[in-house]
Amino acid sequence: MPSKLYEAGLKIRKAVLGEDYVEKSLKTVDAFDREFEEMVTEYCWGVSWGSSGLSRKQRSLNNLCILAALNRPNHFRIHVRGALRNGCTLDEVRETLIQITIYCGVPVGSEAFRLAREVLTEEGIDLQKAPRRPAA
Repeated sequence: MPSKLYEAGLKIRKAVLGEDYVEKSLKTVDAFDREFEEMVTEYCWGVSWGSSGLSRKQRSLNNLCILAALNRPNHFRIHVRGALRNGCTLDEVRETLIQITIYCGVPVGSEAFRLAREVLTEEGIDLQKAPRRPAA
């Protein structure tokens, strides 16, 4: 029987990553990785994302930094979508990518921009109409 943390985590996970994505992911769970899946859902999504210490928006932007630095392109793409679902603006995503570039290096930032551009385009966002960044 799933714990309350698992149930809370699953609800948050679906809200952030999208119900279709999570349901598709759960269909592949078997006896080998079931405990891993439950642990991730309980602790990552239930305990961490379930805490009110940071907004979901802030957690999304933090994840983009972490995943870019760790070179995890698949999860980076997933969390760009999550950031949009959590209300992050194009400006906030761009500012986060610029910060990634400064602190992690140009190759990491370049890849982060490339991956984000793919996701944003797939989401139907017209990047030609993106407002310019305010001057420093």
